[in-house]
Amino acid sequence: MLNFFAILLIIFIVFLLLIFKKRQFKNAINLKNLSSNKVINNNKNISKKNNFSYKHEDTIYSEFDKKALRNTMFKLFQSHKDDKLKALKIAEKLADKSILPILRRGLKDTSPEIVERSAYLIRNFK
Repeated sequence: MLNFFAILLIIFIVFLLLIFKKRQFKNAINLKNLSSNKVINNNKNISKKNNFSYKHEDTIYSEFDKKALRNTMFKLFQSHKDDKLKALKIAEKLADKSILPILRRGLKDTSPEIVERSAYLIRNFK
């Protein structure tokens, strides 16, 4: 009889954890998606708050990919002109509001090509 109540209690606790910690369980299950390098194409719900799409491209990067691309852009933007242009191409692919600091730095650059490209990309956020 005691074992039956113990099993019921354990099932009840697991059930409550599933209900109240639903988001954490979903995140634990989706950890494998954060480490993947693939691009997810999805035409459904796109967060309009953080993502901006040029030419109506519906490409969504995972948070892991976004962070890796931003780090690459910041490293490339500290070198010479060709690397800065590569960083701006990555910024165009990412199309996220988190690239605005790089684009602002590009507007202050001495190279006219970088200033033009940065101005073109920053114009799409207005």
